[in-house]
Amino acid sequence: MKITSAEAAKLLRGLNDEYNTISAEERNSKEFNAAVGEDAEELRPDYDYTETQQKLDELNTKIRKLKHTINVFNTVTEIPGFGMTIDQALIYIPQLGSKRSKLYSMMNVLPKRRCPSSYNNIIDYTYTNYDVKQAKADYNKVSDELARLQTALDLVNSTATMEVEL
Repeated sequence: MKITSAEAAKLLRGLNDEYNTISAEERNSKEFNAAVGEDAEELRPDYDYTETQQKLDELNTKIRKLKHTINVFNTVTEIPGFGMTIDQALIYIPQLGSKRSKLYSMMNVLPKRRCPSSYNNIIDYTYTNYDVKQAKADYNKVSDELARLQTALDLVNSTATMEVEL
C-alpha cells in the first residue's frame, strides 16, 4: 500500500499500541492466584499462550517492516530547497535548536555588566567578547532556517508516499 510518512507514523503508533495492549493483557492473565479451597478453574483468566505469542510475533514483524520502510524512505527522500534527505534533516533540526538556544542567551546580555560579587571593594565588570547585535541577527537567521526546514519537512511528510508491504 502507498502511504505518506505522516500516515506511516500513525500506523506505527497504532501497531505499537496494539502490541502494548496485548502485552499488558498477557502480564495480567498469564498467572493467577487461588487460595486453598478455591476452585482454580473458576478463577482462571482467559489466556491462550500460543495465540498470544503468535499475535505478538506478527505485530513485531509488521513493526519491523514498517520501521525499515520509513528508515529507507528517510535516507533517500530529499527535502526540496535544502539539499538534504529527511534523515539528515532529523539530525539538523536539533542542531539548529541547540544553536538557537545558545544564541538566545548570547543576544540577551548587556555588552558590559557588573559582576555579581567581588572579594574586595574593587568593582569588576564582565564584558562580552562578541557583538551582541550580531548574535541577535544570527539568532533570527537560525530561527528562520529552523522554521523553513520544519515546514518543508512537514510538507514532504504529508505528500511524498512510500510503498509498505505488511
